[in-house]
Amino acid sequence: MARVALLSNPNSTGNRAALPRIRNYCADQSDIFHFEAEGIEQIGEALTAIARMKPQILVINGGDGTVQAALTEIYHGGQFGEFPPPVAVLPNGKTNLIALDLGSKGDPLVALERICEIATGDVAPHIVQRELISLSEGEHCNRPVLGMFLGGAGLADTILYCRNKVYPLGLPNGLSHFVAGFAVVFSQMFNIRAKFLPPAPSPVRVSLIREGEDAQRFAFLIVTTLEKMLFGSTMEHEERMGMKMLAVEQSARVVLKGLYAAISGKLGANKVKGVHVVHGDIIRIEGDRANVILDGETFSTRVDRPIVLRSTAPMPFLRLAA
Repeated sequence: MARVALLSNPNSTGNRAALPRIRNYCADQSDIFHFEAEGIEQIGEALTAIARMKPQILVINGGDGTVQAALTEIYHGGQFGEFPPPVAVLPNGKTNLIALDLGSKGDPLVALERICEIATGDVAPHIVQRELISLSEGEHCNRPVLGMFLGGAGLADTILYCRNKVYPLGLPNGLSHFVAGFAVVFSQMFNIRAKFLPPAPSPVRVSLIREGEDAQRFAFLIVTTLEKMLFGSTMEHEERMGMKMLAVEQSARVVLKGLYAAISGKLGANKVKGVHVVHGDIIRIEGDRANVILDGETFSTRVDRPIVLRSTAPMPFLRLAA
């Protein structure tokens, strides 16, 4: 048995520098079981081995895509039965949205040391429940993909623009995100299109199903079960259950107002015309080859094949700040 099990993806960008130090630390700790998965296809095997150790905490060391793959395997694979250990996430990768939501930031080794410290005491005060987003391509799918943050329409195009155009410039992550965000707002405000700017958002049709159906067209879309959003803001709402959806209509003025609300931490607290903040249990996204990105993985709609999102039962996660 081990108090802490660590699942690392050595191919994650952040691990190129951090993994050697993490390996050395784990080698000196008898209560850590460290498994390195060389590819996504090995994560199921890794979790099976980890489950035999019956850890108190499962730590994922990789980007949001690694976390997504691990959550999908835990949900479908059943390696831990009905009661999986709380999942902790080390700050890694480019965006770290899941880690940020769980209070994990800065040096991944420092975060791992803090997790090991928590494991020696009462873990319960640090456990939080988070629902997951189950994504199916079409109304039914044999194996939905699980994640916690989805960007659609203009946001998906912006993420792809940042990944393909800005990251190769070698800028720091924070500056890369600022440049990509500025380019989006600039192109929206002045309706300028160029090869070095993000493409025009592809409108999508979104159906929110809870008590009836509400369908509208949006150019900017976020669906998440995280508490923290972009810029560290939160989406305030009376209801806490279900998926939280932020949809912004395609208008420079509305985009600027939504951006200001996000940066100021008032997103959802005050109503902004054209900015929709709602909750739902089932969300359908329709369009002709509209992109959505769930924790780093890209999916596309087709005219006859919508993307369907459903919220799952809550899973336990470990938040570093009690």
